[in-house]
Amino acid sequence: MSAEGAEPGPGAGLRPGPEPGPLCPEHGQALSWFCRSERRPVCAACAGLGGRCRGHRIRRAEERAEELRNKIVDQCERLQLQSAAITKYVADVLPGKNQRAVSMASAARELVIQRLSLVRSLCESEEQRLLEQVHGEEERAHQSILTQRVHWAEALQKLDTIRTSLVGMLTHLDDLQLIQKEQEIFERTEEAEGILDPQESEMLNFNEKCTRSPLLTQLWATAVLGSLSGTEDIRIDERTVNPFLQLSDDRKTLTFSTKKSKAYADGPERFDHWPNALAATSFQSGLHAWMVNVQNSCAYKVGVASGHLPRKGSGSDCRLGHNAFSWVFSRYDQEFRFSHNGQHEHLGLLRGPAQLGVLLDLQAQELLFYEPASGTVLYTHHGSFPGSLFPVFAVADQTISIVR
Repeated sequence: MSAEGAEPGPGAGLRPGPEPGPLCPEHGQALSWFCRSERRPVCAACAGLGGRCRGHRIRRAEERAEELRNKIVDQCERLQLQSAAITKYVADVLPGKNQRAVSMASAARELVIQRLSLVRSLCESEEQRLLEQVHGEEERAHQSILTQRVHWAEALQKLDTIRTSLVGMLTHLDDLQLIQKEQEIFERTEEAEGILDPQESEMLNFNEKCTRSPLLTQLWATAVLGSLSGTEDIRIDERTVNPFLQLSDDRKTLTFSTKKSKAYADGPERFDHWPNALAATSFQSGLHAWMVNVQNSCAYKVGVASGHLPRKGSGSDCRLGHNAFSWVFSRYDQEFRFSHNGQHEHLGLLRGPAQLGVLLDLQAQELLFYEPASGTVLYTHHGSFPGSLFPVFAVADQTISIVR
């Protein structure tokens, strides 16, 4: 006999009960022991020196039953925690997902209507198409959330059924009955483990991309930059101008010089290395547009920057497009690209634009670069813009000018 139990004596290990249990068919004795090798209850004679289970791993039946009881208790506790987590998810997360989807759908609908109002006579059908897409996306997100509700309601019901069954076994079965139910206990436990916990899914979120339309974007940019009231009166802040740049009297033109100017006093606002300059005006909300004449320069950057953009030194933290504080369209000879946070996306332009339009829509969190002459959208950036944004400029060849 193994070390798991001592040599049983006649009648040893019997647990008194109100009714006698089943007897060993071979010896007629109570089944008070459990053979782990054969995984079945046996009597003391079977487990003894001359018994069929001699040398097997033997333990008392009541110990095996107690072990199973502990497993049931542990499993019930896990099921209770899992049920609580799912209940919290259904009560706390899904309503918020639904509200956010409805809210974002409302914002997207407002954005579509606002833009299309400028070109309604040309794109009534486009408006209808986009509104249907927004509605369809809202319905899809809503249906996904409803499906999740149904799924987790069924999961909760199944977990409750499994737990009730296990609790019933724990409550109503005696030791031998419990041992005989071991396979069912295992199957119930495995079934419960197959119910996975809720996971985050994009299927539950409203997809803002449903409002993006090349036609709408191009018509909208043309309408904004083509109207007399569509562009801002942008002027450059003289305190920020790099000493290698000359600023015109009207503060709209920057000219690069190979010689450092002594006319500018150094200050905390001034860029001391890179040929950069910020506008005097910043934006925190709304729609803003301006145009820059860039036809005379083969090396320039135009875009927006946060007021937190560092001004001192030659590091990338001050270099436009190489940090998290600036978003710029740039040209170096015949290479054009959009840059932000050190990421550079090359643009396959065959020629440089004579004028560059910049649209900043802080409601839609969108920055767009546009060529007015051809009506071409050169690049569109969608992202999160923190705090106030300033129009920003850099020039390392000839001249660029802000156009009214």
